[in-house]
Amino acid sequence: MDDKKVEKLIAAEEKRQSEGLELIPSENYVSRDVLNAMGSVFTNKYSEGFPGKRYYGGQINTDKVEQLAINRAKSLFGADHANVQSHSGAPANEAVYHAWCDPGDTIMGMELSHGGHLTHGRPGTISAKLFNFVRYGIKDIETGEIGYNEMLATAKKTKPKIIIAGFSSYPRSLDYAKFAQIGKEVNAVLMADMAHIAGLIAAGVLPNPFDFGFHIITTTTHKTLRGPRGGMILSQGTVSNPFQPIDKKLKNLPTLIDRTVFPGIQGGPHMHTIAAKAVAFDEAMKPEFKVYARQILKNSKKLADELMKRGFKLITNGTDNHMMVADVVATFGIDGKVAEETLDEIGLTLNKQIIPDDPLPPYKPSGIRLGTPAITTRGLKEKDMVLIAEWMHQAIKNRRNNKKLAALSSEVKEFCLQFPLPSDKT
Repeated sequence: MDDKKVEKLIAAEEKRQSEGLELIPSENYVSRDVLNAMGSVFTNKYSEGFPGKRYYGGQINTDKVEQLAINRAKSLFGADHANVQSHSGAPANEAVYHAWCDPGDTIMGMELSHGGHLTHGRPGTISAKLFNFVRYGIKDIETGEIGYNEMLATAKKTKPKIIIAGFSSYPRSLDYAKFAQIGKEVNAVLMADMAHIAGLIAAGVLPNPFDFGFHIITTTTHKTLRGPRGGMILSQGTVSNPFQPIDKKLKNLPTLIDRTVFPGIQGGPHMHTIAAKAVAFDEAMKPEFKVYARQILKNSKKLADELMKRGFKLITNGTDNHMMVADVVATFGIDGKVAEETLDEIGLTLNKQIIPDDPLPPYKPSGIRLGTPAITTRGLKEKDMVLIAEWMHQAIKNRRNNKKLAALSSEVKEFCLQFPLPSDKT
């Protein structure tokens, strides 16, 4: 590379990733094949439109690679259609809102401090300025039980056009059957934002919302799906020409969504990313991906247990998925920012996190969020979760002891170098 400054930073980031552990539950490591596709000549090509319906010429290969990604995504999730053009999860959600709702319509999503995502109606976001968001949340913080009766009462009162089942920091399982009952009662479109657990659904280790009558699944393609950073919208219905006028009916959701993605909110799709998505979807169809997904859950449950043994107060007292949220104010008397920065010093990367009804502000919240997708990709197993929990405990307990932190950092680095990044493997 001629640009030595960028080359140096790339090398530094690779070194950081190799010598530490990524515990942020929305992060993962991609394979060399995915990286190669991301860096391919598909990045040179403009491809506004859809396979067979492009505005520019020279699309023989872009049409094939996008259709390949679409077909693989449909097969993985049991969908009638997949739009693989969304640049990330946020615009994927925005596209669904605009495809089905008019400005001022009501959408129901999870309360943000209880685990919902920014795009589920956080004030200040574009969607919150255009649509009326109402909330549901956790009824029992000790178990994580959702208040479904309260949710139904709110839905009957506000008549949401869309009900979102999904989260950004919720460690338990959602009852999709109850969502479906509520959605049917108020005639709402059922949308599952499965950005965090899409890989676990694809592998069959967590339930698929489509099996419960959901109409739409939105997701990112990284996180547990272990692909490139990007988004995707899966839907049930009839696929037709997105450039022809069409009625706003449930059966037309795939076409309404396509029309909203392009030309509604995006221009040219990123074909190099779509090629990498196709590669990742193929990897997710292999038997070893199911083994990987099962191990994510094993590691997550083990890490949660080991943290609780060491006094960490976990929100909902455990986990059913790949993540956990800890209240570090209750446990150690420090905020999540201090905990995040302390653990960063020893090579354990996680993120500060608001907890249900958090009295502290988002940038100095009461909690931290962590998960096991990336470390499972590295090859770590249950026995290694004991080490991670102990390192976390020792680092926070000795956060003012620079000598102890340096020793822990050396331990973490020595351990991590035994587990090469997937992109380093031949």
